[in-house]
Parts: sequence; C-alpha cells; structure tokens
Amino acid sequence: MTRAAIAERMRLAAFLAGRTVRSLLSRTPAAPLTLGRVAVPVPERLLIAPQDLRTGDATRASEIYAGRFAFSGKIAMLEGRTPFELEPPSEEWAETLHGFGWLRHLRAAGTTIARANARALVGDWMRDPGYARAIAQRPDVAARRIISWLTQAPFVLQDADHDFYRRFMRSVARQVRHLRRAAGDAPDGYPRLISLIALAFAGLCMSDQTRLMRAAQKRLMEELDRQILPDGGPLTRSPGMLIALLLDLLPLRHAYAARNQPAPPPLMNAIDRMMPMLRFFRHGDGAFALFHGMSHTAADQLATILAYDDARGVPVANAPHAGFQRLEAHGTVVIADTGAPPPLSASDEAHASCLSFEMSSGRHRIIVNCGMTEVNRDRWRQVARATAAHSTVVVGDTSSCRFLQVGSFARTVGAPIISGPRDVPVQRGGREGAVLVRARHDGYAEPFGVLHQRSWRLAADGARLDGEDQFSAPPGATLRAVPFCARFHLHPAIEVERLEDAATVLLTVPGGEAWAFVAPNQTVAVEESVYLAAPDGPRRSLQLSITGALPETTRILWTLVRTRESDAPRGYARGGRRGG
Repeated sequence: MTRAAIAERMRLAAFLAGRTVRSLLSRTPAAPLTLGRVAVPVPERLLIAPQDLRTGDATRASEIYAGRFAFSGKIAMLEGRTPFELEPPSEEWAETLHGFGWLRHLRAAGTTIARANARALVGDWMRDPGYARAIAQRPDVAARRIISWLTQAPFVLQDADHDFYRRFMRSVARQVRHLRRAAGDAPDGYPRLISLIALAFAGLCMSDQTRLMRAAQKRLMEELDRQILPDGGPLTRSPGMLIALLLDLLPLRHAYAARNQPAPPPLMNAIDRMMPMLRFFRHGDGAFALFHGMSHTAADQLATILAYDDARGVPVANAPHAGFQRLEAHGTVVIADTGAPPPLSASDEAHASCLSFEMSSGRHRIIVNCGMTEVNRDRWRQVARATAAHSTVVVGDTSSCRFLQVGSFARTVGAPIISGPRDVPVQRGGREGAVLVRARHDGYAEPFGVLHQRSWRLAADGARLDGEDQFSAPPGATLRAVPFCARFHLHPAIEVERLEDAATVLLTVPGGEAWAFVAPNQTVAVEESVYLAAPDGPRRSLQLSITGALPETTRILWTLVRTRESDAPRGYARGGRRGG
C-alpha cells in the first residue's frame, strides 16, 4: 500500500471516528441546554408563522389536485392512493415529497379547494405511512418539512376543526423531538445548518419552547461562525449554498423581530458577510458561476434575496478564505477557483475544480464549467465532479481530487474528497490597469509528480484575457512522462467556427459579438461537451481542448480577444447595474 493510500485511510478513519463521537455526545445527558435532551412539549398554539421567500406557482396546485406529483424531473400519478404510499420514482422525488415545500404552490393558488387539498395531504402524512420511511426521517428532510409546515400553517389550519388542529400540533412536536435528536447526525454543511435553523424556527414559532429556542440558537450560532468563512463564502465552497441558506436565514431574522427579540449578533454577522458574496459569483446575465454543485440560478430567488441587500456595492474581487478570485473590466468577468477542496466532512458535493474558471462578456457567458443538473443528480454527480467537467487542465486523464469510491464507507458518509490539492498559493496584482492573478496547485503532485500553475491577465478595457498554464516538478523531483489536456467548456449559446489556422477558433456570442481563442504553436480541437446546468436539464455543448505531453511541453499560452463588438448595451446585468 502506498504512502498516499495510507494517509487517505487515516484521514477517513479520523473523520468517521469524529462523526461517531459527535453522535454519541448528542445523545449523552449533559448540560441542561444540550440540544438532544431539551423537552419539546406539545404547543397550545403557534405564536408566529415564518415568511416563505421561495416563490409558489399556482399552476402547480392544479396538478397536485389532479394527483400528478412532478418533482425533480420525475412524475408519479396517485390513481386513488396517497403520495406517501407510492414507491418513489427517485430519491430526489421522495426528498421533495417528504419536505413539503410544494405546499407553497397550493398556497399560491389560494382557493378553498387548494386549502382542503393541502389539509388532506398533511393529514395523510400524519396518519403515516410516510414517517416510517427512512428518507422522511433524514435530518435535512425532516427540517425542510418542519419549516414548510410552520410557514404554511396559516393556510393549512384556516377553517380546520379542533381535532385536526391538535393532531397538527402533536405531529409538529413529535417531528421536532425527532430532529432534536437527529441533528447531531446531520451531514456537515447545509444539511446540518438547515436542521438547526428548523429547530430555531420551532423554538420561536411554537408556544412553550423557551428552552428549545435557547439551545437551538446556541448551536446554530456556533455552526454559522464555523461554516460561514470571514469573506462570506461557505465552508462547502458551494455558491448555491449561499442562496439556499439566505432564503432560510432572512426569514429567521424576521422571526426574531416578530417575537420582539433581538436577532443574535452571529446571525446578523453571517448574513452581512454572505450578501457581498452573492455579487461575487454573479456573471453579467445574473447567473451564478458553476462551481461545487451549483446548478441553474433561480432568478426569482436571487432577486428576492438581493432586495434585502442595502449596500448594493461592487463585488469584492478577492475571496481568499472561500478560495476564489474575480477579475472584472468593462463588462468582462472572470471567476476562478483558486482554493483547496473543503474539509472531508463538508466535501460530499465538492468538485475537483482547482484552477478552473468561467468568463462572461456583458450578458453572455462564454467559458463555463459543466455545472450540476437539478434533475437526475445521482446519475450525473460523479461526472460533474470530475476535473474534466471543468475549464482547467486534466493531467493523466485523472481528476485532481480523489473521491471515496462507492461501496466501502460510501453508504455511511457519501462520497467525500479524500485527497486533492493542499497547497494552493495565489498572487494577485495589477499593471497598467490590467488585473493579473496567478495560482498553483499540487493535486497532481502525488500521483504524477506535477505541479500545475495557471495565470490570468485581464486587460483594462476587458477586451483581452491572456492565460498561461505551466507545469513543473515538486522540489527535488523531475517531471515524469504523462499526458495532459487543457479544456475550455463553452456555453451552449456560443457558436464555434474553425479557421484555417489550427491554433485559432472563432467564438460568436448571441448579439453579434465575437471572440477569437488563440493558442500559439498548439492545435485547438473542438469537441463535444455537456452543459448540465440548463434550466430544463442537460444540454449538448462544445468545448475547446489543447493536448500535450510532459516533459516535452511544459508551458502553453492561450488568449481570448474580442474581435467584434455587440450592438447590445454592455456591462449591465438583467434587472440592475453591472456588478449589482
């Protein structure tokens, strides 16, 4: 067994041991405020109902009323049964069903029929047979369900009889007790945070829950301090987590105000840190850069969150704690991943994307990563996480990170990153108005003895991006013979034209703007790719690739230069100013 394999096993063993200890501690009697031991009496009433910042679609209500449950790209027809009796067509479908977020669609309809339908479906769940399912008991699913029930309670309980009201209260209390015990087992990252947020909501919304409110608040504030980094990026390094988390934290802040209680400073500080990062990850069209599990950007959700941002400032350029860099000039935006993967415990959805980048011009994205689909995620997850699905260099046809293989411990801990880049030094500077960023990673040092360094230089007028990829051996070693491939994935809207020069490709952007991609002394190939983050599911796209072999080729240069302007106005995102 190699030294690297031994190190990986030791890291995994330490991670599993830590998880076991945390789980045991959450069940051990300790201080009165230990979350797992706090009593949760059945509330007499609900004091407040949280806001729901996610948008409901009234047209979906008629589908639900007709017995057509379409979630996560899968459709199930009831045919006289309750949805909780069905064999779920996919795990994602079951997660959505038992999370009850679809109640917002019934509320959006606002009809008496929709209300009766919502009450009947909640009643079906309370009679089981759903709660016995393991997926319904998962901490993140239970948390989503508790928040949905509390949020939609005024709609569901209006005109309800006393018996239903009492059964509803008993069921919510029972679910909160379950989540109180299970929260310690919630996976790191968003699942753990949403579990604690749900408990904090329960403590604020239900009567007679003072001890629960104090205990949940204490644990949530500790997690926010740990998981929201000083620059506002999340520990998981996922841009999408910012949107999901703020959609939960902003209503929580409002819930404190509704109870005439000051919001805890760590909550306010976390929100204040996260808001600027929303603008950091946005391209000119308003969409988020596709890093670490990010999928299609829900424009309505993002607009709702940004309405709460009073600063509305220019995005920060350097996010060293989150591990990203942003270069921007006259409507041209480059966003690069210049960080090591997140800690093993928070890396279940992380990608092997070190030194990948995306580039947009005005309202149009040109260079992208493949991203992640919102439907059939299990089918595409490992493909999307591979280095080859990102606009960076792949060495030895291998990802720069190693994932825990399916099997072994995968059912217990998912598929975290167990090895990858550790040392990622970054330099940032400027010269004559141009912005220069240089970064290096050692993700290929152990398997191939290769260090990869990439540089980006964005001209002051935003019309030229120069790049350089260099390969070297670690100190005291020599470069081995190994192939490499630099990939540049293109947005599906980009048209590609081959020129007579094998080193040049013309990229045409909707609206007439054109960019030339030039790699001197190299052959630029045009190959098929897949764009996973389209709103309607994966789409075929193209990619540019430059192949070579070490040690013969240790340096490649490439340039993107604007050759034709668009007639459309530049530098403005949909619905606001550039960067805003």
